[in-house]
Amino acid sequence: EVRLEESGGGEVQAGESLRLSCTASGFTDNNYAIGWFRQAPGKEREEVSCYSSPDGSTFYADSVYGRSTISIDNTKTTVYLQLNSLKPEDTAVYYCAANVDRSSNYRRSWWRRADEYDYWGQGTQVTVSS
Repeated sequence: EVRLEESGGGEVQAGESLRLSCTASGFTDNNYAIGWFRQAPGKEREEVSCYSSPDGSTFYADSVYGRSTISIDNTKTTVYLQLNSLKPEDTAVYYCAANVDRSSNYRRSWWRRADEYDYWGQGTQVTVSS
């Protein structure tokens, strides 16, 4: 079974940076994707970014494009989400999720769909004050 654990959240001032980590275990091969989503109070969950293995494709939502970077460590066990120039509207619980059943990845913007992901972490809180 795939297990995911997020870390790295916290409270920062607007304009500062955070690096979120998603430590994964239980993959049986290297054909998977790790996505980041977030959910602010009173709002729906939204996609943030995604890393797809083994080709290394990366995807970003418009809301974080240009000020975030998703990457994976050399051991292929941790996916990082670097968030820069944080804004108060970035305040949310951030979740990482794993897509291991790639059968429907042909769908347009598949990485944005929460139902594409088979496993979820517990989330880490990011709070940005102005």
